[in-house]
Amino acid sequence: MSNAYDIIKRPVITEQSMENVADKKYVFMVDINAAKPEIKAAVEEIFGVQVEKVTTLRMQGKQKRTGAYPMGRRPAYKKAMVKLTKDSKTIEFFEGMV
Repeated sequence: MSNAYDIIKRPVITEQSMENVADKKYVFMVDINAAKPEIKAAVEEIFGVQVEKVTTLRMQGKQKRTGAYPMGRRPAYKKAMVKLTKDSKTIEFFEGMV
């Protein structure tokens, strides 16, 4: 099993993801090969919270123009939406952004 910091790469900060922070739902970009139990364990270890549910979504890389060269492609990635239990504390990283 990988290190927790290898599984959770970075948080996803968008308007849509910030609307769900009040409901204790957080979005992270994770390793593309990570499974739901690994993501749950990594979030619990890093932030010291209790995770109720993990939902994952694989995003395909978009095509990108590169001038006169053939079309390129951005890399594919995986997002994880993490919902915390009601009695769990919030993740402090997101508190100042709402």
